[in-house]
Amino acid sequence: MLSKIESIANFLEEKVSFRPKAGIILGTGLGGLIQKIDIQHTLSYEDIPDFPVSTVEGHSGKLIFGHLSGCPVVAMQGRFHFYEGYSMHDVTLPVRVMKLLGVEQLFISNASGGVNPDYEVGDLMVLNDHINLIPSPLVGANLDSLGPRFPDMSDAYDRKMIDKALHIANKNNYRVFEGVYAAVTGPCLETPAEYKYLRIIGADTVGMSTAPEVIVARHMGIPCFAISVITDLGVPGKIQKVSHEEIQKVAEVAEPKLTVIVEELIKTL
Repeated sequence: MLSKIESIANFLEEKVSFRPKAGIILGTGLGGLIQKIDIQHTLSYEDIPDFPVSTVEGHSGKLIFGHLSGCPVVAMQGRFHFYEGYSMHDVTLPVRVMKLLGVEQLFISNASGGVNPDYEVGDLMVLNDHINLIPSPLVGANLDSLGPRFPDMSDAYDRKMIDKALHIANKNNYRVFEGVYAAVTGPCLETPAEYKYLRIIGADTVGMSTAPEVIVARHMGIPCFAISVITDLGVPGKIQKVSHEEIQKVAEVAEPKLTVIVEELIKTL
């Protein structure tokens, strides 16, 4: 696995000659942030040897290099999921590559279902913790050169970035919460009983990504910031049938707020 990561990183360094300081992973319907980047290089995942390929609608599958708020960044326009059939090592491989490229801070967005009764569709939630119910990406031989066998996860999400994000949201009168994200395998959406279970064990939202990438980033010592768009509700009395297309539409409506928050955060790096 390490040789594969190093090979991809070397390919990208030779191809684009660009050293990013921040990494960005954009989730469902949240690719609009790309429009704010002063793009220097764009590579389709298909053109990167040994790189996974996005198979989900709303994940266009491009690696973007450029400047955002004056900071050199690499952005994933589309991520990978365990439910696509990828191994957890492949799901998180781009984060490993980002580390070798020079990334010092990781920003992640996602669409999620709200199980906290205070949340409404279209709200944003800054993650302050997670409950990972997807197989761990650290199972198997440890990459000692990248991180320890038993990484501490008591500070999975950067508290300073959380506080800055909440300040930015308050300044712009955005409805933003902070809370706990539960990561599940998917791809089916949750049953009412599963929503209830997730709320009981401490989750505020539920989705099918993010936690694995954060685990790998923290394994390598990269600070993380993550934010969710609440695209549907898993609260008793508010549960409705929902399609992936409807989830995308809600995410796209909320995307400008998310863009402002991430832009302002990156200015502080």
